[in-house]
Order: sequence, then structure tokens, then C-alpha cells
Amino acid sequence: MASLMEELLDALGEEEKQYEALIELGGIKRDAVVKADIEVLGEVTAREQEAASALLNLSNKRTQVLHDMATVLGKDPEDMTINKMVEFLANQPKEQEQLMKRRDRLLEVGTQMQILNRQNEELLKQALEMVEFDLTLLKSMRQAPETANYNKDAYNTGTLLGGSGFDAKQ
Repeated sequence: MASLMEELLDALGEEEKQYEALIELGGIKRDAVVKADIEVLGEVTAREQEAASALLNLSNKRTQVLHDMATVLGKDPEDMTINKMVEFLANQPKEQEQLMKRRDRLLEVGTQMQILNRQNEELLKQALEMVEFDLTLLKSMRQAPETANYNKDAYNTGTLLGGSGFDAKQ
């Protein structure tokens, strides 16, 4: 059981490190979005994918260790969580305290990650709105106003004035 506890604590510690790396990458991403640096944004996204893959592997490892611990304790492996494991360790205060510290730190880092993700999401939305505004502005600058020409049925023909910029002859 002691080796399973060490594995669980190690897995939680590694998850925390991966989340901290993601937080650092999120800060770099925020700066890249603000500066509109597409190259850096692409690099950061690739590194985030690697960290997310590592987190998935660590999550699977944590789940497997909890499953093994539940089996050793004679509990239902499907219902085992870190919080329940903390309860089961009531007779082992040292291990219980270590597990609670790792759990609390992981929750704290996860919360920081959520906040950063929301901020970056909002920045990306604003950047997209700005690009859409710029495109609309460029389109409207190239489009000439319609003339007030009517056909024989009194309908507007909708013809446009010259939209080629300058009509100067040389």
C-alpha cells in the first residue's frame, strides 16, 4: 500500500508540474495574442498539445493507482476518488496530510489555469472581432456608392459608381 501511495503522490505532483507549465504557456499565449504574433501562437499551441497529452497520461495513471488502492482496501474501484482516499487514511495522518496537500495544490493550480483560459478566450474573441471589423472596413472602402439610376419601371438599377480608385487618364 505504501508504494501505491508514493505512486499516487508522484502522479499528483507530476500533474501539478504539467499544469504549471500550461499556466506559463498561457501567459506566453496571452502576450502572443495581444501582439498578434501568429508564429509564437502556433509554437505555444503545439507545446500545449504536448502538455495536454502528458496530463491525459498522468490522469490515467492516477485513476489506475486509485483503482489498485481500492482493490487493496476491498472497496469499489469505480467509486474511489482522492477525497475518499483521504477519508480512508484517517488512521495514517502523515500520508493523509501529504495527500491533502497535493490535492489542494492541484486544485489551486487548476483554478489558476481556468482563470487564464477564460482570459485568453476573451482576448481571442476580441481579436476575432477586430479582424472582422477590419475586413468589413476594407470591403466598404472598395465598394462604391450606388447611383440613383432607375429603369423604365421605376426600379433602382443598383449600378455602382466606378470603384477602381482613380480614373485619371495619362
